[in-house]
Amino acid sequence: MKKILKYLLVSLLAIIVLLNIITAFHAYKFTHFYETGKVADPGKAKRSGWDLTNEILFGRKVARRANTLVPDSSFETVSLTSAAGLTIEGWHQRTMQPAKGTVLLFHGHGSTKSAIANEAAAFRKLGYHTFSIDFRAHGNSGGNTCTIGYCEAEEVQLAYHYIQSTGETNIVLWGISMGAAAITRALHVYPLQPDKVILEMPYGSLAEAAAGRIKLMHLPPQPLATMVTFWGGVQQGFWAFNMQPAEYAKTIRVPTLLQWGRLDPRVSEAETRMIFANLPGVKKLAIYENSAHESLYKNETTKWLSSVDSFLYH
Repeated sequence: MKKILKYLLVSLLAIIVLLNIITAFHAYKFTHFYETGKVADPGKAKRSGWDLTNEILFGRKVARRANTLVPDSSFETVSLTSAAGLTIEGWHQRTMQPAKGTVLLFHGHGSTKSAIANEAAAFRKLGYHTFSIDFRAHGNSGGNTCTIGYCEAEEVQLAYHYIQSTGETNIVLWGISMGAAAITRALHVYPLQPDKVILEMPYGSLAEAAAGRIKLMHLPPQPLATMVTFWGGVQQGFWAFNMQPAEYAKTIRVPTLLQWGRLDPRVSEAETRMIFANLPGVKKLAIYENSAHESLYKNETTKWLSSVDSFLYH
């Protein structure tokens, strides 16, 4: 009996150690981006059974996406510098008509500022200048690690203060996914006073974001999500369980538009409604019935334009 018990305990310990190794690797891959050319294109490269098994066990390397737009004379390229010395690149574009203010745009995880160019163009048509940035480790900005919105909050405030330094007094913050989460933290930790805020598909907590990612791999979210969150924070030097946009929402007192897609496999309706319930000020919730975790503007353009226009002008 003692031998059986010892065997079970040793087996349990081995499983725990193995799970921690696997989730530590996944956390690393979740927060690191690799230069293009050093990562095989999953859409082109022939993948063996071992390749797929390797991804499940140790995560998949993700290449840094490049901006697909080439700036012309309508773009003013701006370089900001983080406290750690990282260069953060932004594009400042002005509308041809008298502007009603400036919209700051923040992209999602693994994306770039050029990927949200359609939203930026839409805001300019609505009468606003726009300023979009690449977060750290994305696009043309420095670094190769991200924190899924935690440290990126600093870049939100850098963008805000840059636009404020131009004399702009009517500033609107717009963000999608990680960008929206970064906005909630920035408003929680920095004395920013935007005129309005538009949040699209922010996760409720970093642990829930990890669970959403793991579910897409057809793996059980728990305890893996908790372990990935823990190791991601350890590797990046912060307590990742404190990254909670749903809690940060309680300190957002400016008018806020929260938008979410009914078919979103990553961010749940429960997370969305918790964030909305916690917003203390003037607020509006828009649900897109035919959209998942994607550009709501591209997928349901008419609804997006109507929702945003109504929010900005009424």
